[in-house]
Amino acid sequence: MLESHAVEHPAELLAFLLAARPEVKRTRVRQWLRHGSVNVNGQSVTRANHLLQTGDVVSVRDKDTVRAARLLPLGMKVVFEDATLIVIEKPDDLLSMASAKERDHTAYAFLTEYVRRGNRQSSARVWIVHRLDRQTSGLMVFAKTEAAKRALQAHWDTTDKRYLAVVEGHPPADRGVLSSHLDESVPFKVYSAAPSERTRHAVTHYRVVKRNATRALIELKPETGRRHQLRVHLADTGYPIVGDNKYKARTDPARRLGLHATFLQFMHPTSGAILTFDSPLPKALARLV
Repeated sequence: MLESHAVEHPAELLAFLLAARPEVKRTRVRQWLRHGSVNVNGQSVTRANHLLQTGDVVSVRDKDTVRAARLLPLGMKVVFEDATLIVIEKPDDLLSMASAKERDHTAYAFLTEYVRRGNRQSSARVWIVHRLDRQTSGLMVFAKTEAAKRALQAHWDTTDKRYLAVVEGHPPADRGVLSSHLDESVPFKVYSAAPSERTRHAVTHYRVVKRNATRALIELKPETGRRHQLRVHLADTGYPIVGDNKYKARTDPARRLGLHATFLQFMHPTSGAILTFDSPLPKALARLV
């Protein structure tokens, strides 16, 4: 990113850019728009008369960044990047990292290509800080140095992580805590079980955001970070996530898992600044509730 500007008063995009960057000629600003270099709240905008609202963030990207973004698959986008880390929105049906069956079509592989700007000989790389299930969409953090990866992971338990889930049915309470011991010894499925040497305690806080006739939208805040924790806990309550055939779902109205990583807040590993990121529920899930 070259520069970001916060919008203090409603204005059209071209007028705002001209006022924010008075040293840049109008023809140059129009080129930014035409070439997709201008982002509003993380989304590329090309219309000069796009109406900005108070609180919007306008960013101008250089040519290399715009070109690199085209290396990312549909639905995957960079929402923050500096010399230390990258925050992305991962689409559903994309692995976080390589598996035995898939090595290239992963968030890690695409982001490595992105930081190398398409130059396979480049030594640039990224490090995975945490993972999302293949079927889960939303915010995900990668480090650009190994030191940053270690620093982020050392404090990941204190990171504020929130998810939105569309579930079948209506939980009776508007908020509560889900707790069980999870057995992760089976490679592809996790179970709640009696405490033993094979289980780990898992805790999830939940809040019902919205209800309709057949479903509910729930905000989930995991206190622990076990594999498939949110999916198992909701299935155990009798209100499985839509589309989650592995964990007792009976419906698949969006043809995808109804789980989205919507919020992250953590300390920057080098500057110490508190970073906050929001990702809205995808339209395919939002229209279900």
